[in-house]
Amino acid sequence: MKRICTICARGGSKGVKNKNIRLLEGKPLIAHTIAHAKESGCFEGVVVSSDSDEILSIARDWGADYSIKRPDALANDTAAKIPAIKHALLEAEKIYDMTFDTFVDLDATSPLRFAADVENAINLLESNQVSSVITGAPARRSPYFNLVERTQDGRIALSKKLEKPVVRRQDSPQCYDMNASIYVWNRNCFLENPTVFYTDTLLYEMPEDRSQDIDCELDFKIVELIMNERQ
Repeated sequence: MKRICTICARGGSKGVKNKNIRLLEGKPLIAHTIAHAKESGCFEGVVVSSDSDEILSIARDWGADYSIKRPDALANDTAAKIPAIKHALLEAEKIYDMTFDTFVDLDATSPLRFAADVENAINLLESNQVSSVITGAPARRSPYFNLVERTQDGRIALSKKLEKPVVRRQDSPQCYDMNASIYVWNRNCFLENPTVFYTDTLLYEMPEDRSQDIDCELDFKIVELIMNERQ
């Protein structure tokens, strides 16, 4: 199987300024994800896509095989990530002059995963021959028990209701928080229908202490704390 890893990192960040290159445990945040991809030993190559020349330069310094300049139209504040991932995949195939079987996108803001998580998520996809695999951790809140939403008339109701009401959270269907850490696709399925969820999508479960995604300053502090405890 031929595999490629993409890491998409925009230059602009609202929640944490310059978060993709901010130092974490002595190295840029994106460097942790590049290391996970390399250490997994799963890929023909690891490519980083960004609209920022600084991010691309730092990524190459920390082991990325190639850098891909992302078009401005795929890098503004309203741009969806899937088109950027598709662009990175197609550009990587031009660089390597090959068609990949499996491709993985790793989020640069999820530095607590292990390289083994990357390998295991890929194995889950390939051994089951499914279209995609996502990663997530058991959810603290359940839409069947204690997750609510506001209706159009301003009232509050459970997000999801069962015919028989759930009286204990433990009795509700198992739910997961997507941790935005690892996305694995069958390349042909993705290009035919570029999306995250398919009818056969599977989930690779990760523990909460490997699932923190950095989206604000508090997240950064939590990740630093967990990394310090690991050491």
